[in-house]
Amino acid sequence: MLHGPIPVPPPATKNFFVSNNKLTGEIPPSICDLLSLWMLDLSFNNITGSIPPCLVKLSISLLVLNLRNNNLQGTIPNIFTNESKLQMISLSENKLEGQVPRSLENCESLQILDLGYNFIEDMFPFWLGALSKLQVLILRFNKFHGIIRIPSKIKVYFPKLRIMDLSYNSFSGDLPHQYFQEWSAMKDTQAIASYMETGIVVVTVYNQNKFYMKVGNYSFSIQMTNKGVKTEYEKIINIFFALDLLSNKFSGMIPESINALSNLQLLNLSNNELAGVIPPSMGNLIHLESPDLSSNKLSGMIPQDFVQLNFLAFLNVSNNHLTGPIPQGRQFNTFSNSSYMGNQALCGDPLSIKCGDSKASKPPKVSFEEDTESDFPNGIDWVVILSGVLSGLVIGLVFGNHLTTTRYYKLFLERIRK
Repeated sequence: MLHGPIPVPPPATKNFFVSNNKLTGEIPPSICDLLSLWMLDLSFNNITGSIPPCLVKLSISLLVLNLRNNNLQGTIPNIFTNESKLQMISLSENKLEGQVPRSLENCESLQILDLGYNFIEDMFPFWLGALSKLQVLILRFNKFHGIIRIPSKIKVYFPKLRIMDLSYNSFSGDLPHQYFQEWSAMKDTQAIASYMETGIVVVTVYNQNKFYMKVGNYSFSIQMTNKGVKTEYEKIINIFFALDLLSNKFSGMIPESINALSNLQLLNLSNNELAGVIPPSMGNLIHLESPDLSSNKLSGMIPQDFVQLNFLAFLNVSNNHLTGPIPQGRQFNTFSNSSYMGNQALCGDPLSIKCGDSKASKPPKVSFEEDTESDFPNGIDWVVILSGVLSGLVIGLVFGNHLTTTRYYKLFLERIRK
């Protein structure tokens, strides 16, 4: 329940945590004089103003910079030097604008970068892919735009990336299929489960003996959309893999290369302009738990291969142009109508329209009156038709009798002459 301006701790302070309070005012420049500071957490307060450029002085020591959920404004200053040891940066849920500072490429130890929920307006910062330890990149709810692609002759592949959240931006063009083929961490099956955190190891020398003590553990946290719900991950386990591209302007087809991301658990491609069929090869994403492909222009059938996804706990393919029977069995028996709504040509459980049901293929109903008018003549037409039929019969009989009489008369004359 601390309130008022940010208090400045003693110069020798190593860890300064004052998150989840009611602190106000700007970040005091005197914070930049804490040259031994490892972790600075001012998150979840009411801090205003801008990020002070003098924080560059902390590059040598600072491992964690968490300014999340405040009212900071202005641009992100270029405060990241070649000596930076930062492992975690969270500037999310502020009012920051401008572009992503290029000096971030100096943070070679960076594992998590969260810039979500701001007003940053920029192209995709592909150059961050050169950071060999970057595992989590959150850019959601900003003004990013343009096509995502790997520039030629530049190796920026995000080799350790586990979580990528680009949702609620204006990215366009094809899905970044080149990256799907290069994200090696999403294919690695050798990872040992542990939480992503940073820790300081202090070495003390006493009588030529070294004593190691780990202090200052700090767990990383992020916010993502999972199963259609905004979810807070207070701790991130290093075997959690997610790709969230929700609410952009991606078009084209879902590339076959997506099956290379074999460790994916969360996949959200909803609310884009994707077309074509759902690749059957997505059935090879054996760890997939919650695919959301809703609100696109996808066509064709739901691949039967999805039945083999043993961890499938959530599926949303609603509001597309999908056709044919819904796969049956296993997890598919647990999904409700809402998973498929907005696809008028789908059939089978749990929908009320059964595949092969005559009701599903009947033409539109026509009222009896319309049916009578279109298929049968009215009363006046009947008079005309009957008159025509009777006239035809009379003419036929007279003409037929005339022909018969003439024939017999000729035969009679021929016999007399003989």
